[in-house]
Amino acid sequence: MKKLILMIIAVLFVVSISRAQENRSDFRDRFQLGLKAGVNYSNVYDAQGEEFHADPKFGLAAGIFFAIPIGRYIGIQPEVLFSQKGFKATGKILGNSYDFTRTTNYLDIPILLQVKPIEFLTLLAGPQFSYLMKQKDEFANATMEQEFQNENIRKNILCILGGVDINLSHLVLGARLGWDIKNNNGDGTSTTPRYKNVWYQATLGFRF
Repeated sequence: MKKLILMIIAVLFVVSISRAQENRSDFRDRFQLGLKAGVNYSNVYDAQGEEFHADPKFGLAAGIFFAIPIGRYIGIQPEVLFSQKGFKATGKILGNSYDFTRTTNYLDIPILLQVKPIEFLTLLAGPQFSYLMKQKDEFANATMEQEFQNENIRKNILCILGGVDINLSHLVLGARLGWDIKNNNGDGTSTTPRYKNVWYQATLGFRF
């Protein structure tokens, strides 16, 4: 009798595991819509200025994403994000010292290629179009603020993005690395330090 009970329990256990495997959500071949939010850890590089030094800063990242399957293992993932970048900087310009924090608010539109080797992992890479919506500078030395007011700043910037998503059913943990291809200083007439944005991004998303 005990052996029969143990056999029944074993069969029920195997059946329950099989059903769980069948019911497990595999989103790879489905169209998906999702929301995401997280943080950017941004800085700048390729500065061309006298004694320019920049430190990174945190900013908000939030928006929506779409997953468009081309097959089970390949897809396209466009996103629309509000993305804060920027840096903290010290240096000299026109012989005067400056110390300020710059926060830039961008509308980021990446179009990423998805590679989905397994259900839980998505690799992503592709171009990103960024539009500068707002720029805010906070100065420790108010006398230098005028030097930064009439900048010829580029608002449309092409970027490159790469990263990975960890898929936990409807939850998506995302990590990205992005960097600008073009400088920020428009046609080159800006007198402020030339730079390109570079940022790390971590987000938590929910997909439907």
